[in-house]
Amino acid sequence: MNRYASTQNFMEYVQSRNVGQPEFHQAVEEVIDSLLPVVQENKEFQEAKILERVVEPDRIVSFRVVWYDDKGEAQVNRGYRVQFNNAIGPYKGGLRFDPSVNVSILKFLAFEQIFKNSLTTLPLGAGKGGADFDPKGKSNLEIMRFCQSFMNELAKYIGPDIDVPAGDIGVGGREIGYLFGQYKKIRQEFTGALTGKGPTWGGSLIRPEATGYGAVYFARNMLKFNKKDIAGMECAISGSGNVALYAAEKIIQLGGKVLTLSDSKGFIFDKDGINAEKLNYLHDLKTVRRGPLKEFAEKFNVEYHEGKKPWGVKCDLAFPCATQNELNGEDAKLLTGNGCFLVSEGANMPSTPEAIEVYKEMKVLYGPGKAANAGGVAVSGLEMAQNSMRHSWSREEVEDKLACIMSSIHDSCIAYGQTQNGVDYLKGANIAGFMKVAKNMVSFGVM
Repeated sequence: MNRYASTQNFMEYVQSRNVGQPEFHQAVEEVIDSLLPVVQENKEFQEAKILERVVEPDRIVSFRVVWYDDKGEAQVNRGYRVQFNNAIGPYKGGLRFDPSVNVSILKFLAFEQIFKNSLTTLPLGAGKGGADFDPKGKSNLEIMRFCQSFMNELAKYIGPDIDVPAGDIGVGGREIGYLFGQYKKIRQEFTGALTGKGPTWGGSLIRPEATGYGAVYFARNMLKFNKKDIAGMECAISGSGNVALYAAEKIIQLGGKVLTLSDSKGFIFDKDGINAEKLNYLHDLKTVRRGPLKEFAEKFNVEYHEGKKPWGVKCDLAFPCATQNELNGEDAKLLTGNGCFLVSEGANMPSTPEAIEVYKEMKVLYGPGKAANAGGVAVSGLEMAQNSMRHSWSREEVEDKLACIMSSIHDSCIAYGQTQNGVDYLKGANIAGFMKVAKNMVSFGVM
């Protein structure tokens, strides 16, 4: 069978080898339409079977994590690390602690990371990991015990020149601290084996802000290319974690108006716009006290919509910053019907294929996650560079470098995504991210 004949042919091959992994199938299918013509025109890529190789992880490590809860009862979770591709540099990607974690989700995230990390122009390979552990409702001691047990196994597979994990959903500064402390104890070395560290022990300034800031910078680049500006734009944001909160912060700084944020129970709509004072309250509510958004709505007397998503609100720009597949085709119709003309993804693959089709039909400026949310891994890469130099850059220096990287990513998307109807940012991001990886894989031979 000629696996390069069509997207359907290639997807049949992928699905037969990865049964029961719908998120991974979706991530692969999203890029294949863009990549097939490139591979069909390149005999070298065909002979080296680059497409077949790029969808196959280098390795998947799965391990048992046993820890004691505060009642003294043993608990058992499953941990993973997917080391997908190191053609550009050490494996790089976050750790996610959430009950939904499974091989399909981690493979989709690690696969997306290949293209995202390549787009940053930094020497970063791609990986992802985590566990089906839920940190919500757990005490600090329980989380510490879990992190230490998790790292006891993970430490065998990571290191500054091998694989450098970071945080993701359920893994913030607290968890990174416990993980790094245990890694340091096991390996008896103080090296940059994790990113997202505290600024006093090897971390980079603005790392918590980077993904949210980056998504806004990418949107600003798209607007600038179309002779528009973010100032005065009304913005709908989903989520209320680091990505959403710092996207809101940067939008406010640039003169935009933030109307919504959401969590698993519903969303808030502030018609006057969330200002700096309200945002400070939200940071305390969601990152310190870990309370519900309903509390914010009651304190500031704003609308709260229980059990709903924010995509029916009239807005100019949308920033999906919560989780994968949070915005479906019907949501996209509501969004575009209410005047939204730009979507910049702060989360990984938050738009379903049906939503992306709506964006295309409505000629929405669409910044896919692999490009728009690359700011987080970009600053993780800058953290690795600072660790290697035993040096720390100022906040201004790091943010300037982040803004330059996001601008470079935007330029790459334009270079590969030009069409008769404008710029196809999804196509541009897919091809730009793929080319460097594919060429490197060819250079290394068939291994």
